[in-house]
Amino acid sequence: MAEFSSHAPGTFSWVELSTTDQKGGVSFYRGLFGWEVNEQPMGPGETYSMFQMRGRDVAAAAGMRPDERQKGVPSHWNLYVTVTDADQAATKAEGLGGRILAPPFDVMDVGRMAVLQDPTGAVFCIWQPKRHIGATVLNEPGALCWSELTTRDTNAAEAFYAKLFGWSPKHSAPGANMEYTEFSNQGQPSIGMMPMPANMPAGTLSYWMPYFQVADCDASTAQAKQLGGSVMVPPRDIPKTGRFAILTDPQRAMFAVFQFAAA
Repeated sequence: MAEFSSHAPGTFSWVELSTTDQKGGVSFYRGLFGWEVNEQPMGPGETYSMFQMRGRDVAAAAGMRPDERQKGVPSHWNLYVTVTDADQAATKAEGLGGRILAPPFDVMDVGRMAVLQDPTGAVFCIWQPKRHIGATVLNEPGALCWSELTTRDTNAAEAFYAKLFGWSPKHSAPGANMEYTEFSNQGQPSIGMMPMPANMPAGTLSYWMPYFQVADCDASTAQAKQLGGSVMVPPRDIPKTGRFAILTDPQRAMFAVFQFAAA
């Protein structure tokens, strides 16, 4: 078990599904990961679905905001990075060439957040914890274990995040099958970056995607299909590391599942 009571600044500490069908999304992920759900009222007719394991928070789901629906934004996962001061971090991000899409604001008494966009177009959130630290379970089956950026400019993205959060990059070896960068936050590798594949549609923006750990990648992939999801990248091995697949839920939100290689 990997339970947490705090997160170091620069850590991806929370993931939140923004979906066009909250009820359908909740049903899908409960079936796939066995998550419990704690529904939290947000206002008239709105709830925040807190996904839990052993009564501990691992992720959440919410209905997509009206402005995103109007723009035709597809269902997606929002990834949050812990910071000590959301206002300072947002200002710093803007100074490094990023954009502030939603200025820092308080989420009741649980924390303070902002929505940012890096210079390559990828959107992410920052989280200054107060009563809620984010996920209290990470790095075990059913929980977030990796966060990955697919970007149209790896050099610009690396410079931005290294300066904003202090992440340390480790690049793939020369001549490797694919270019990949592994970032460590305060010595802990938990973040990846890869260039946008050539076969992606021209208008696809850079994006962040969560990886959820599973005990059996192939079984979880098959279960996702049975629950109405789709397979974008079928299960494949990463030598000496593990096995992964990239999936979408029935509302087309994209995520990955990952099975660590046997020790």
